[in-house]
Amino acid sequence: MNKYLSDAGVCSRREADRLMEAGRVTVDGREACPGTRVTPEQRVEVDGRNVEPEDEFILLAFNKPRGVVCTTDTRWGDRTIYDVLSFPKRVFSIGRLDKDSEGLLLLTNRGEILNKILRGGNYHEKEYVVTVNRKVTREFLSCLSGGVYLEKLKMRTRPCRVWAVGEQQFHIVLTQGLNRQIRRMCEAFDYRVVRLVRVRVMNVRLGQLRPGEYRSVTGKELGTLLQQLTHD
Repeated sequence: MNKYLSDAGVCSRREADRLMEAGRVTVDGREACPGTRVTPEQRVEVDGRNVEPEDEFILLAFNKPRGVVCTTDTRWGDRTIYDVLSFPKRVFSIGRLDKDSEGLLLLTNRGEILNKILRGGNYHEKEYVVTVNRKVTREFLSCLSGGVYLEKLKMRTRPCRVWAVGEQQFHIVLTQGLNRQIRRMCEAFDYRVVRLVRVRVMNVRLGQLRPGEYRSVTGKELGTLLQQLTHD
């Protein structure tokens, strides 16, 4: 069932399990639970709305503006990516950028793509441009690249590639996505992130997209991405 909901563009598999645990998913009128199997002939509903698999494969590159959150939860009054993104079909984000971060966010209606890109064990690259509040030194960049122990998370980050592009700016390429990872890494050395922009996920680049704009990932760019995911 979680794969069915993921393929239908409703949510990720993990979120699908949470929906079932909350009693919000039914199959032919009966509540579904994690592990429930479903056939094409059965009627699946989420919150009383019929759900059918989406035949079209959709993958979007979206430039998330600063101040926008990657969630559908509107309880706190924040603008969400779905308030900004004007797209006619249901898609969900592949990973997140925190509210104060901006840049490339991939969105899709296919859960298997989401799972493969997000799985930390696959070591897929994500590149960021980071502006900090004081001068970037060689020692600071060397410390970041070697891995940083994050006290609040009780773990060390993976070694990564880092290089300076300005007096107070650097690029960093990560293969994991810990909560507020770059900000925490910088804070460990008394640096504060002033601006954080994701510019690449695997082979897909932000390019010239302006904040709030999106484009479809197609052609050679999509082919290369899918090829990289083949063995995951």
